[in-house]
Amino acid sequence: MIDLELSWRAAAVTAACLAAASMAARHAARPAEPQPAPAGQVTPPGQATRAEQAASPEQAAPPEQAASPDQVTGPRPPGSWPRRLTVAAGIAQETAILLALFALWQLAGSFSLVGPDGAVARAQWIWHAERVVHMPSETEIQRAFLGHPLLVQGLNLYYASLHFVVLIGCLIWVYAWHRRQYPQVRITLVLFTAGALLIQFLPVAPPRMLPGDGMVDTAARYGQSVYGSVAGFNADQLSAMPSVHVGWALLVALVVVQVSRSRWRWLALGYPVLTLLAVVVTANHFWLDGIAAALLLGLALAVQRAGRAVRRGIRSRRGGGPGGEDRPDYVAARPSVDA
Repeated sequence: MIDLELSWRAAAVTAACLAAASMAARHAARPAEPQPAPAGQVTPPGQATRAEQAASPEQAAPPEQAASPDQVTGPRPPGSWPRRLTVAAGIAQETAILLALFALWQLAGSFSLVGPDGAVARAQWIWHAERVVHMPSETEIQRAFLGHPLLVQGLNLYYASLHFVVLIGCLIWVYAWHRRQYPQVRITLVLFTAGALLIQFLPVAPPRMLPGDGMVDTAARYGQSVYGSVAGFNADQLSAMPSVHVGWALLVALVVVQVSRSRWRWLALGYPVLTLLAVVVTANHFWLDGIAAALLLGLALAVQRAGRAVRRGIRSRRGGGPGGEDRPDYVAARPSVDA
């Protein structure tokens, strides 16, 4: 497979450069403030200052008395160029945030608090816990697919790359056509991914590394593995709990269902289901890894809701009333605008 992985150092440097470019573009797009008249200068009777004319259009000079463009020394109203700079700055800022999050993810993947033995022991505990509650066996699910090599190879590719492509596509769609909902989507993504990274500092081995469960490393069988190996283990492989793939897929589905008004939006709910199937068939995650991801995403949404309630309470105690409605939560209510 083609390795398109970006190191955490490259991602961090790129994020810093984009953040600096965003700040510079915003500063350049900022309209210049009008210069006040020098002290002691008296405006001739009947002649209003440019600021007064801008504030009171009805007092402006008639067209035949208006100054020519080369006589105007004050700031001109912003044109298309400052607007383009502002748009470019916003895109650069959002890209910088995502790259910074990716850099943290890559950096966290290179650390582990305990060795591989502890990760395997925790995976063994998850396996037995699933059997105690009579959850379907991942081994049986995988065996049903192993007789179809092309399907298995397709699921390997799905696991390796589609989660990034779909997530980025969803973010671009929301940013371009549903800008009002984008901040909430971004905050949810950051909270969920940061929470997953904290949990993954305690490594858990995937099913394909668990001896005795009968599962096959399908990516290694067909030469499609995206993981390196040192003495049979790589720290990034020991981050099975929770499944970021499943969490991101569920987030994308929630966003599409709640933001879009298309009658086809409900098909998006099949995406996290298919993702869960893919991570199980390829032996990269247990069922409980996906369930933990869903619970963590729910916690991220609950934290946002609690934060909005706290802000409303603070505004009420200050005597300013509710202070206007919060930006609508894309999970709580569907907006009236749709692409």
